[in-house]
Amino acid sequence: MEQRYLTLTLGEDLYAFAISAVREILDMTEITRIPQTPPYMRGVVNVRGIAVPVIDLRSKFNLGQVEQTLQTRIIIVEINDGHTTSVMGALADSVKEVLDIDTSSIAPPPAMGGVTAADYIKGISRQGERFILIVNVDKVFSSEEIVDLSRVMESAAASPNAHEDSAPAG
Repeated sequence: MEQRYLTLTLGEDLYAFAISAVREILDMTEITRIPQTPPYMRGVVNVRGIAVPVIDLRSKFNLGQVEQTLQTRIIIVEINDGHTTSVMGALADSVKEVLDIDTSSIAPPPAMGGVTAADYIKGISRQGERFILIVNVDKVFSSEEIVDLSRVMESAAASPNAHEDSAPAG
């Protein structure tokens, strides 16, 4: 059985998201930083009036940071934890194409001694001479992180008002 995947690059490596999780692909746009977030959390982007959190995938995978180029893209994904659906952005060096990959050709991720491969990579497939790492979108954008980020965003939104109240009269 074949499944469709959106392929993207992080550095020289090829990764893939199940197309069913992808809502849209945006050109690089201004990202507003949110204080007190992890280094891989780049901030939020405005998607039709909604603040959507954006994660730097290279930073999340300990591969450095995505540098802004003409090919840099923000992939908007939907994460469903069974109770709610959340929308997140994934910053990637580039988006390549949609591929049909035979699910029987996807091998489990190799044991590398760390938890990252097992947690974030669902499997590995080949395209010609290149490997494609199939990303486990639900694990990369875990519901705990989404909940933590919503709390940070709520407190950041509330803090300017609190700051104004405590400002000396002058």
